[in-house]
Amino acid sequence: MLVFAASDKGGTGRSVTSANIAYQCAVNGRDVCYLDFDFGSPTAAAVFDVPSALRGIDGNGLHSYLQGGVTEPRRIDVWAETEHRVLRNQPVNAGRLALFPGDRGGGEFVIGRETVRRCVTLFLRLEEEFDVVLVDLSAGRSYAMDMVLEVTARPELKQVTSRWMVFHRWTRQHVIAAAGLMFGARGILEAGAARGHDKDELAAAIRPVRAAVPDPDGALWASVPLEQASWMRACNEQLRELAAEHGIGNTRKLGAVPLEPVLQWREQLITIDDVTPGSGVANIETWLALEELSKALFDDEMWRSP
Repeated sequence: MLVFAASDKGGTGRSVTSANIAYQCAVNGRDVCYLDFDFGSPTAAAVFDVPSALRGIDGNGLHSYLQGGVTEPRRIDVWAETEHRVLRNQPVNAGRLALFPGDRGGGEFVIGRETVRRCVTLFLRLEEEFDVVLVDLSAGRSYAMDMVLEVTARPELKQVTSRWMVFHRWTRQHVIAAAGLMFGARGILEAGAARGHDKDELAAAIRPVRAAVPDPDGALWASVPLEQASWMRACNEQLRELAAEHGIGNTRKLGAVPLEPVLQWREQLITIDDVTPGSGVANIETWLALEELSKALFDDEMWRSP
């Protein structure tokens, strides 16, 4: 299965959330590879704590492969090369977790016929090898987004399951932007249809994911003044109405991740050690939300047309 992580704006939590979803899938026994298609800023390795690729790698990353510079992009075994103290001890029965980094300083690039052919070859090979191929795309209407829409419309990939997660924070600007990326001009649906996708089928394969969602009634906000708490609840209700009006309300969303202080301070993987009572630094609700999102990827009922 191919899973594309997209967002219309930066700072949505797209990379850190999708990396955590990949990790959760691997912990639960699935073989997972993570492709850093954020060509302008290939820094996904920082979330996985792989020091050799924090800002991409030199000369044999995804940029070099797609542009014909190398015949194979480098793959990193996260379990073996991470400096994360928990990840170095691969959980029993965990699946593989591979990272394909971009090139250091690679930047965006124009997509040509040969680039598309190479991407088709890569996706087909990895989809055969892994249970999940998670592709982290550059923010906005990028070359990366256009390329994967072109690739997945090809006859060779017609029978491969492709699913899209569109990430947004729980604010007015982000809700409007996410809906625009899904349904607006040059958005995923319009750009996909122009490249040969069936619009209804593509629409069924796109789900919004809310990140950093505050709970006005949660423990984090228990000590705020009554007036502020009331204002927050009113804002939350307004955002629910706005999301519904723009077609990304609760009936369509794949899931939501609560506001997590750990992820505000440090973009990292949330492990079971991080939520262990007495010693953990993260909230168990965050772990559970990420686990539910990883399961939702494989729940066909979640991907039926709303």
